[in-house]
Order: sequence, then C-alpha cells, then structure tokens
Amino acid sequence: MPKRGKRYREALAQLDRQHLYEPEEALAKVKELASARFDETVEVAVRLGVDPRHADQVVRGTVTLPHGTGRPVRVLVFAKGEPAKEAEAAGADIVGAEELAERIQQGWLEFDVAIATPDMMGVVGRLGRILGPRGLMPNPKTGTVTFEVADAVREFKAGKVEFRTDKAGNVHVPIGKVSFSVDQLKENFFALMDALIRAKPAATKGQYIRSVTVSSTMGPGVRVRPASVMNVVA
Repeated sequence: MPKRGKRYREALAQLDRQHLYEPEEALAKVKELASARFDETVEVAVRLGVDPRHADQVVRGTVTLPHGTGRPVRVLVFAKGEPAKEAEAAGADIVGAEELAERIQQGWLEFDVAIATPDMMGVVGRLGRILGPRGLMPNPKTGTVTFEVADAVREFKAGKVEFRTDKAGNVHVPIGKVSFSVDQLKENFFALMDALIRAKPAATKGQYIRSVTVSSTMGPGVRVRPASVMNVVA
C-alpha cells in the first residue's frame, strides 16, 4: 500500500469509514477534511453495475454542471474555414487541422477537451491510439463531433464535462472545488448522478449504482448511501 502523509492520516482518523453518509453530509465532510494549501478539486467516484467488456453496457455521456468545475478548461478544435473562425470567436484555446494533428502525434497534449467538425474526422481518426486512452477522442455521443462548434466550445467552457466507465465499470468526475459551498457541490453532484442514471444501459441487470464516494484531491474518500442518490434523482 502507498504510504500516506500525516495530514491524510489525521483526516482519515476523523472519518467513520464504515458509515454511509447522505450526499449533503458527505460533501460537507469532504470540505471539512480538506487540508491542502491549494483549492482542492472535489471528485465523485461511482461504481456501476455494468460490464464494460460489452459494448452495450459502456456508460458514456456529458453533463453540464450548474456551477462548473471551478477550473479553466482548455478546448481544442479541429476545423477549417468558417467553423474554425466560429470556434475562435467562441473562445477555443487552439484551432487547427492537419498541422494540429501532426503536433499531437509528436507528443503535445496540453488541452482538456477536443472538438472536431465531421469533415475533420478523417484526420482526427489517425490520432485514436493517442487520444482514445486519455478520453480525449472526439465522439458524436458526447457532442464533440459537430458542425455547431461555437455552441460546443461555449458549453465546455461553461462547465460541461464528459463521463465514461473505465475497464472496471467505474466513473470518475470532478464536480467542483473545496472552495465551493455545500449547496453548489450538491447541485453539481445531483446533476451528475441524474445524467448517470439517465444513461443506464438497457442491458444492465441488478443494482446499477453499486457505490458512490466523494473526495478532495488530497483527502480520504467519503462514502455516500447509494439509495439516497436513487431516491432523490428518481
């Protein structure tokens, strides 16, 4: 097991690891236990009752967090002509075409979201082995392959985030900063949970939300009672 720092151990000592907290109580606990000298990110980890080995059980989508994530989002756009101009006007951090793809092939990855117009996917497709494992590959299902690039740029800049199950069926999504109020974190939390529940695959059987944990960057995980999430969202 990795060696934990003194602050982490002290925070862990203040937490009942067996207790399942209500969402608001859990988020308040995360804020209380955060002790880093920087504004830590608050993240939600959800274990879903799906088998990602089957394509029809992969959970993927986007959600616009009411209060954003609290951090600037670097948006890259693959586009040419008028769509490229629209993307720049909407606030995209970098816009390009083939030359941008070459730059990425050489190892440059200083962006958080990649958007592409459909006509650019022939170029972008060659980057699949680089962007795919990092969750950066544009995809129509997440609204990142579109001719409405200006709208897409503004949405991601405003707090739209992507989510996708990993190989173990888990989803990890940032929902804000420790400096956010409990109410702001709670609204972002339930926006995410609502999106996850709506994205439930038809092929899934049994309990869908297996476990929910919230934590800050440097703090311990606080377990949330799954039933309370289902009850409120439903």
